[in-house]
Amino acid sequence: MRIHVVDTFTDRPFAGNPAGVCLLDTGDWPEDAWMQLVAAEMNYSETAFARQLPPGDGADWEIRWFTPLVETNLCGHATLATAHTLRRERGVVGTSRFRSRFSGILAAHAYEDGSVTLDFPAAPGAESAAPEGLLDALGVKSEAVFRTGALGDLLTVLPDEATVRAVTPDLDVMADMTRREGLRGVIITAPAPSTSRDYHFVSRFFSPAEGISEDPVTGSAHTALAPYWSARLGRDDLTGLQVSARTGLVRTAVYGDRVHLTGHAVTVLEGTLYV
Repeated sequence: MRIHVVDTFTDRPFAGNPAGVCLLDTGDWPEDAWMQLVAAEMNYSETAFARQLPPGDGADWEIRWFTPLVETNLCGHATLATAHTLRRERGVVGTSRFRSRFSGILAAHAYEDGSVTLDFPAAPGAESAAPEGLLDALGVKSEAVFRTGALGDLLTVLPDEATVRAVTPDLDVMADMTRREGLRGVIITAPAPSTSRDYHFVSRFFSPAEGISEDPVTGSAHTALAPYWSARLGRDDLTGLQVSARTGLVRTAVYGDRVHLTGHAVTVLEGTLYV
């Protein structure tokens, strides 16, 4: 079986968020334990497995995502990586529909210029009190905290980009808090400086309970970030900069209860799994 490593939400290698991609033919899924072992071996924030579906099934592919520790419910960058790999390896240009176990049908449109637009459900947040342990884990005071419903994250608003960049979280405290609250992870975000022309907001994402200390660029988090910043800034189309060490740009557009997430991708490695 071939495996691909794709850097996403970037147009250059060794930036953005790397994901593993395995394209499977029609038939049964491999054992869950095997897919989890592959994801642990790859040790990226997610490895995607996509199984081709027969015609007339309502989708083209079924997709699953595994972190090094668990199967996760939704992943943007590994879906983008899968659509990129389908275009590059199998000549699939246009829209591919992916059936997911927990997030319904997800669409990805691959363009000839190498960009991909994901069509994902929006995850607007509901303002909430900060759970016990959140601010201790972050070491900063927040302006507001939002729960993102089925997405399972806390969207935590900080005053400015410098504060977001300076956060050094206590990952043990954060892992305990997210487990106790039944959450996937924590998004921190702030507006871009008034002088910025390239992006409108910044973010970082932490999910230590799922084996992701800090995710380099988190597409799924932007399903919550896009509605929040679109409402706050009064426009539907925005660009977010995730200010991890690798960084990445996510172009967002809100369409009612859907969010379009657009980025580029670059294949950096291909190999064969012998087990």
